[in-house]
Amino acid sequence: MSTMIRPALSLLVLMTLITGIAYPLVVTGIAQLAFPDQANGSLVRDADGKVRGSALIAQDFSGDAWFHPRPSAGAFATVSSSASNLAPSNPALATRVIEEANKQLVPGQGAVPLALLTTSGSGLDPHLPPAAIAYQLARVAAARNLPVATVQQLVDAHVERPLVGPPVVNVLALNIALQQL
Repeated sequence: MSTMIRPALSLLVLMTLITGIAYPLVVTGIAQLAFPDQANGSLVRDADGKVRGSALIAQDFSGDAWFHPRPSAGAFATVSSSASNLAPSNPALATRVIEEANKQLVPGQGAVPLALLTTSGSGLDPHLPPAAIAYQLARVAAARNLPVATVQQLVDAHVERPLVGPPVVNVLALNIALQQL
């Protein structure tokens, strides 16, 4: 019996050391060297150096003076991050989208962009398409008593053009820049 248990325990200890300690330490070290900002959470700091959030996680902004992100199925909590998992045929999804559309609707500006009504796969996507930001532009400019052209210049400066995919705007970064105006 001991001829079977001893090799099994030795293999268990060896694999625990390799996969539970050595591999995570090597991957963490490579990440810290190659991508230190991303490995440490892509933190966004204000002018005073205070952490205001992460460039990778959306935050809820309420009030007319702010650009709003897409809705979150998990109330912007990272612990419960996920999609809503509501099927297109689910009446609860239709109700939530209609309620969100009524909150976001700007009279005379047409239909609310879909990105402002639907959640992302993670429920925490910090980016919106420029069209969804443009839809909110007049509301934010009016609430802050700023010319629309001034806010538009700020938005244009925050449009990111990734290597793959359409242009996007990080709502947190845009709102922090808006606060500094």
